Amino acid sequence: MFRRFRIIVLLLLLLALGLGTLLDRFYTLRWNAPLVVAVYPINADGSAVGERYIAELQASDFTPIETFFASEAKEFKLSIERPFQFTLAPAMKELPPKPPVGGGPLTIAAWSLHLRWWAWRTPPKPPGPTPRIRLFLLYYDPAAHTVLDHSTGLSKGRLGIVNLFADQRAAGSNQTIIAHELLHTLGATDKYDMGTTLPLYPDGYAEPNALPRLPQRFAELMGGRIPLSTTKAAIPDSLDQVLIGPKTAIEIGWIKN
Repeated sequence: MFRRFRIIVLLLLLLALGLGTLLDRFYTLRWNAPLVVAVYPINADGSAVGERYIAELQASDFTPIETFFASEAKEFKLSIERPFQFTLAPAMKELPPKPPVGGGPLTIAAWSLHLRWWAWRTPPKPPGPTPRIRLFLLYYDPAAHTVLDHSTGLSKGRLGIVNLFADQRAAGSNQTIIAHELLHTLGATDKYDMGTTLPLYPDGYAEPNALPRLPQRFAELMGGRIPLSTTKAAIPDSLDQVLIGPKTAIEIGWIKN
């Protein structure tokens, strides 16, 4: 009898979680008001370079990302002029749980739950309205870290861990990575080959119908890079070299299919 009771309780919890996820997606992707995005700077390597960079960060540093999405929303005839509103939260000292290297679905699920628990109890409240999306920006000294780990965006919990360089010269590429992970929190999928990092045709191409097809002029945001040839692609310097493709627009609710 007790075993049946536990099974019923578990099924009810799973049903509630599933219903909550559906309702969250429905209300989040209606696009009838700007989605508030809180960004939490973190000095990931404890460097003096990272400390100085974070101390000089301002809310206006994230305005180009807002402007990019506003311009793209206009292209897709979205009724809202400003899809996202960024707010700069207080800097944090504690690092989020590191994503697992390898591991199966259970390991990844356990890390996801751990991250959501950490994000619920740890970060300070940002100024202004309650955010719908939270991005934890991990800044590294580029002199000590020439290559950074992959960033991560989760639609469950609307959370992102974004690895960035603490260097003003990397501001454009940093903004592009933030925009990419932001759309992951809304259900957008990667559109590049995980082995080669080359954008996948056609959804990973900003202009798939261009003649000639290569080289492309822009990167598709979730494709990540500008395709130059069948074996080469370039990282965009800024969001001025990036577009949102139709498949991504469908995934985030900008196009109804």
